[in-house]
Amino acid sequence: MTASQPVGELDARYSSATNPRPGAEAVTAVEWAEARRRLEAAEIFWLSTVRPGGRLHVTPLIGAWYNGALYFSTGPGEQKAKNLAQDPHCALTTGQNSLAEGLDLIVEGVAERVTDPAVLEEVIAAHEAKYGDRMTSPEGTFFGMGEGMRTGSVVVFAVAPHTAYGFGRDEGVFSHTRWTF
Repeated sequence: MTASQPVGELDARYSSATNPRPGAEAVTAVEWAEARRRLEAAEIFWLSTVRPGGRLHVTPLIGAWYNGALYFSTGPGEQKAKNLAQDPHCALTTGQNSLAEGLDLIVEGVAERVTDPAVLEEVIAAHEAKYGDRMTSPEGTFFGMGEGMRTGSVVVFAVAPHTAYGFGRDEGVFSHTRWTF
């Protein structure tokens, strides 16, 4: 699963370009390479799904950016898995809780269940490389998750972005970038 190279646009309506202050005149769209680097480094994502009755469900989880998509897992009986079974549209969000700095990222797309054993092994390796002892050590919080992915007791989903957003903050200079894939 590979996402195409996106086109990024600065949305001046929500950027400092409409409320000039020192440094705002230089606001530009964030390059996708920078957004991707931050997706690769992010340890926690917030998954937003829709319940069968239309109410939202938001939950934190770990995930790995690999081969153009965000991969995450869940138990087959968990609410997020039930929601995705009836409506695979979702959003994954990550960022920083600071008003003065950071880049918040939102990836919107359709969650596809991953069952191909070769892809699962690659995804397991990506998670283990990223989370290290948390997944590979018997004392780790997520120990056994890789084996669960292999056996199907943990289901794996991939979300290739359809659209992504970046909300940047740099010492009071704000940017809003939209990437279309």
